[in-house]
Amino acid sequence: MSIVNTTIGEELSPLVKPPITQEQLQRYAQASGDHNPIHLDEAAARRVGLDSVIAHGMLSMAFLGQFVNQQITDLPEAYLAQLKVRFMSMVRLGDTLTCRGIVKERSEDNTGQVSIAVECWAQNQKGEKITVGEAVVAVPLLALEHTTRSEKV
Repeated sequence: MSIVNTTIGEELSPLVKPPITQEQLQRYAQASGDHNPIHLDEAAARRVGLDSVIAHGMLSMAFLGQFVNQQITDLPEAYLAQLKVRFMSMVRLGDTLTCRGIVKERSEDNTGQVSIAVECWAQNQKGEKITVGEAVVAVPLLALEHTTRSEKV
């Protein structure tokens, strides 16, 4: 089902990520330019009082972006217009994150473009929310017309 056809309060299909690995953190550091040793060097992480390295906060935010984008893959004209998050807890090696979301609001502007607000969060395998946020998906009128036509067929 397309996000366009969801109702307020409807839960979206979750995105489950594989367990966090040291290699993934190294790749993310290379891609992001964030080489903070608490993400890469166990000894450095321990020196600042951590049990081990922790994942970059922005990695969990990226997972939420991926989660929202998976909801609109059937609408090439739709796009993630806004994503804001709050980091609630640390992500550790071996954590399995599941991204979830609920449609909170729909609005339409005077051009017919629909905005869909999604409350979203990433939670670890214990069910603890580690990153929470809100995303706004913009669905241009063209995408809505295409969706409506294809559903009638």
